[in-house]
Amino acid sequence: MIKIIDISNAKTEDILTRDIKLESGVEEIVAGIIENVRKNGDSALLDYAEKFDGARPENLVVSDEEIEEAFASVPQALIETIEEAKENIWEYHKHQVRDDFEINKGNGIILGQKITPIEKAGVYVPGGTASYPSTVLMDVIPAKIAGVKEIVMTTPCGKNGKIAPAILAAAKIAGVTKIIKSGGAQAVAALAYGTESVPKVDKIVGPGNVFVATAKRMVFGMVDIDMIAGPSEILVLADNTCRAKDVAADLLSQAEHDKLASAVLVTDSEEFANEVSAEIERQLPLLERAEIARASIDTNGKIIVAESIESGIEIANIIAPEHLEVCVDKPFELLGKIKHAGSIFLGKNTPEALGDYLAGPNHTLPTSGTARFSSALSVDDFVKKSQYLYYEKEALEKVKDKVVLFAETEGLTAHAQSAAIRFED
Repeated sequence: MIKIIDISNAKTEDILTRDIKLESGVEEIVAGIIENVRKNGDSALLDYAEKFDGARPENLVVSDEEIEEAFASVPQALIETIEEAKENIWEYHKHQVRDDFEINKGNGIILGQKITPIEKAGVYVPGGTASYPSTVLMDVIPAKIAGVKEIVMTTPCGKNGKIAPAILAAAKIAGVTKIIKSGGAQAVAALAYGTESVPKVDKIVGPGNVFVATAKRMVFGMVDIDMIAGPSEILVLADNTCRAKDVAADLLSQAEHDKLASAVLVTDSEEFANEVSAEIERQLPLLERAEIARASIDTNGKIIVAESIESGIEIANIIAPEHLEVCVDKPFELLGKIKHAGSIFLGKNTPEALGDYLAGPNHTLPTSGTARFSSALSVDDFVKKSQYLYYEKEALEKVKDKVVLFAETEGLTAHAQSAAIRFED
């Protein structure tokens, strides 16, 4: 049963506790996988597919025929939904595009910034216990808007050697250029170092399990990564004008993701806290993933009873959740007080699932409190910003002595000479 905590008797650690116990030896296992893929390429990927996915595909690269066959097998209603989601995601993310700028200061000085897309992006899409076509859209569309020319997607195949049709349909709609039948740390290694079939990319994005997250951390520097994603989280801030059944359903929507997921309610009503707790117990056994949700609720679930909704916002800012629902009548009055959250869902009719699938904002979000310093996946993740500067000789002459002074102060006489020498005979 979910824990109910009275904030007046709680310690900060009671609020922050995320009981995430990582398996021992993960780093050693992942390091071995990365080294094997570096040495043996496609052969290693096929061996791992057979070992972990239960199938050894004939080809690691998904063929055009496989994509078309999968697309044709997906119900038309789902195709239309994926298309609508694509339009919404595209519409939202196109507003994130940055422009070049140039400052002509006069007197022979020009400064500027040039925006350039990365050339190759790798997108990791989880498989295993579920398939996530929504992740394909969320991770690929910002890259397309940014202008990335080559987008390589990796995802594990099933025991039949095939990838879930909905994932392939989403990849076709989103515009993926190559799809690889590989998952886990081995897929991350292949994207980072390249194999016979997998191009080496410049950046890897997308969520995954602890092995995927560890692999991303280990290859960072060889390639860029978006973030180290932890288990899914939701914090619902609600008063007693909400319906307990709605709030319970929203909490369970994240609890069913993972046994390590975190579902937290912050409310100013003890009576409402008890109502939600009872509603969770009523709804939970009805879920298809009840075993996973039960483990999540019992281990990491919390209901925190705060003195007021305003103090509840302070608690939310301490936790810095991945998803924050503000379930009150006038949520925009509170928006300015929220400092730390990956994505904010305002009002009583904006469930987190809406953001997962259809609304448009990205669902690849910072977890484990990292919303204090990081952001949702965006177009910015797929571009580089290069500075440029131009000085005519007369402009350099006016500041030459200051450059020399800085350089000599730092003991870098060659720096100083590079500015001064231009004015010597």
